Amino acid sequence: MFSMIFSDPVVWGSMLGILIMVIMAAYYTYMFVHNSDPEHKDDV
Repeated sequence: MFSMIFSDPVVWGSMLGILIMVIMAAYYTYMFVHNSDPEHKDDV
């Protein structure tokens, strides 16, 4: 059953979309935490 599901290209497209969303959420969470540090000072 799983071999039939994972051979479907629609499943791979959906998994790729979910993976991209998870990576983007993790990146923006990291950026939010990193940029809200009061001790952090930019040298710009």
